[in-house]
Amino acid sequence: MQETIVALATPVGIGAIGVIRLSGSDAIDIAQSVFLKKITDKASHTLHFGRIAEPSSEKYIIIDEVVLSLFKGPNSYTGEDVVEISCHGSHYIQQKIIELLIRQGARTAKAGEFTLRAFMNGKLDLTQAEAVADLISSDSELSHRMAIDQMRGGFSAKIKELRQQLIDFASLIELELDFGEEDVEFADRSHLFNLVEEICKYVNTLKDSFALGNVLKNGIATVIAGKPNAGKSTVLNALLNEERAIVSSIAGTTRDTIEEAISINGVLFRFIDTAGIRQSGDEIEGMGIEKTFEKLNKADLVIYIFDAQITTPEMLEQEIETLKIAGKPIIPVANKTDLCDNEILAETFKNFPNIIYISGKKGEISELLTLLQSKAAELNQSSQTLVNNSRHYEALHKSAIALNDVLEGLTTQRTSDLIALDIRKALFHLGEITGEITSDDLLANIFSRFCIGK
Repeated sequence: MQETIVALATPVGIGAIGVIRLSGSDAIDIAQSVFLKKITDKASHTLHFGRIAEPSSEKYIIIDEVVLSLFKGPNSYTGEDVVEISCHGSHYIQQKIIELLIRQGARTAKAGEFTLRAFMNGKLDLTQAEAVADLISSDSELSHRMAIDQMRGGFSAKIKELRQQLIDFASLIELELDFGEEDVEFADRSHLFNLVEEICKYVNTLKDSFALGNVLKNGIATVIAGKPNAGKSTVLNALLNEERAIVSSIAGTTRDTIEEAISINGVLFRFIDTAGIRQSGDEIEGMGIEKTFEKLNKADLVIYIFDAQITTPEMLEQEIETLKIAGKPIIPVANKTDLCDNEILAETFKNFPNIIYISGKKGEISELLTLLQSKAAELNQSSQTLVNNSRHYEALHKSAIALNDVLEGLTTQRTSDLIALDIRKALFHLGEITGEITSDDLLANIFSRFCIGK
């Protein structure tokens, strides 16, 4: 934490500009040593155009013309002095400047080290720091919105507020222990019960939101299943509007899963085309069918494609019943409707009101898209705070157990020392969420997943 760190903050490759970031107590002095304009006396949050040059015994060797951004601590991202150098996007220039800064006293930053310093200097709590990584990797409107909400405090502000109230009560309980022989109560048990009940309710609400939050963060895993030659690959191509999967009249063409993702109404759907479900003596095809059922068990949604020409209501009912073993929501989709009489088709499947009718070959999939769009819109309009981080979920789960123990202790009138012990456990796990209680191993695990330069 005492050293000045440096890293490229933009992706490696040729582009218009690259940004090199310095942070630490010597950041300004190190930058000054290679920048041919005085900046040590300049105000924070200012831009300076000039040249980066390599000092030599005879003269300066110009490396590039740059814009230097100056941020003085504590009013910077990391809370330290920060200098950002916007240079031309040549890989050679970027490396040359970084090597020069290292020779002047900086060292290469580790993955996530700038954000780690922001956390250590109190600029972000741990949930906000983790949201930075989520924001960088967000690839849909909803995952972006969840990350932004978390960066702005999300549920961590409420957790901190409730935790502080519990600390206030805990201090009174601990005080009672000092007067154990005098049988006094400083903490109002009814008020403590109401507070713990409120915290417990909030924690359980957050914990229960994890299943949905995790799905929305990573995309809704949507398996396209059905018998061979039902047109699954054709439907995938129609959804993606490109020839992604091989289409053939030969049954069993798809022998492995094909995955592609698209954003619908701001929600990411991960479509997974699978091998046709049937009894097969072909070893390779059999492995593909086995993988189909593996994907079905992990799916969030199943689009079941069937050939409208040859499938009877009895066959469809049996096929859907087979898929229900996985316990996933199923959308039955009648394909190849361009080869059928629509009136006869509607009469044939009148007992299946949820069927979607499409022609994948002709790209007539508007009914299916409309249904997916409506599902996405429902999720996108939700104002519920969602937990999408497994570390948060684990800490919330442990907090809920400890809080329930406190409630049970208050109900059964346990002694103050036992109640105090359960409160300490609850405070510990609540503190783990925001980073008020942490360990070096945990921080190393979290920030090692960040990109270098962030």
